[in-house]
Amino acid sequence: MAHKVAFLLANDFEDSEMKNPYDAITKNGHQAVIIGLEKGAELKGKQGTISYTTHLSVDEANPDDYEALVIPGGKSPEHLIGSERAIDFVRGMDKRHKTIAAICHGPLLLEKAGLIRGRNLTAFPELHAELNDAGARFIDKQVVVDENWITSRTPDDEPYFIEETIKKLGVNAY
Repeated sequence: MAHKVAFLLANDFEDSEMKNPYDAITKNGHQAVIIGLEKGAELKGKQGTISYTTHLSVDEANPDDYEALVIPGGKSPEHLIGSERAIDFVRGMDKRHKTIAAICHGPLLLEKAGLIRGRNLTAFPELHAELNDAGARFIDKQVVVDENWITSRTPDDEPYFIEETIKKLGVNAY
């Protein structure tokens, strides 16, 4: 069964951390929906290699409609942190125990949502102290799976991040 997967995105995302999971998810038969602060906004990657147009604003998005949430890194999470509606969407996905896959700076949204206390995760290495101080157990590995969460550190970890995300969703294209 194909699933709807939300990508929570703002400008300055890490290009490959959006493109590679997005491509893998759609190639495996799932529907990817890009959710941003505004519907129809063109969002550009920080490397300048790719851009995406949002399908929905976070105000229109309902966690009940999605099986999973992907949060690419780069500076995108920093732009989303100020949106209470974006944080509420993340909380809603977690409350429903939906898969949340966050890479690089993506786990900052989990922190802002107040969800990381007692959870195992990884992220961009320089976030180690901040996330530990907020109550997480930071594990310096390519990918960390903790219940419904999948987290990774950097673009180098994308193959492992994508593999675990697809494993949770299943393959429908073959």
